[in-house]
Amino acid sequence: MNELISGGCSCEAVRYSLVGPLNDARSCHCSMCRRIFAAQASVCAEVDAERFQWVKGEDQLTSHVGEQGYGVQFCRHCGSTLSITYQGLIHSLTLGCVDGDPEVAIAQHIFVDSKASWEVIPETATQFDKYPE
Repeated sequence: MNELISGGCSCEAVRYSLVGPLNDARSCHCSMCRRIFAAQASVCAEVDAERFQWVKGEDQLTSHVGEQGYGVQFCRHCGSTLSITYQGLIHSLTLGCVDGDPEVAIAQHIFVDSKASWEVIPETATQFDKYPE
């Protein structure tokens, strides 16, 4: 499927487009994602970096890169987390910033061994204590 997917931050300073699809949607429950997203988990889907482009406001992004080469990019004005990077390339998009219905289902919940004690994941969801091999 080669549909055009668009998205952006809440203040509209940053916009992107992707010639689809979104792949391997997952929810990560590690303590780092919980802090970065200020939520019980992150929800992202992988993308082909060659089919992605910033349409507006790339210079308005701020990045934070961790020790293992993964990072996040967020709008410096409104704080919306837009993407996950790996070694400087777009790896995943956050589903909350995709325009409209992203038409993907969360296929797996990862790092559930470090999820918040107050979070309840449906028993039928595919879960991994760490990152799946």
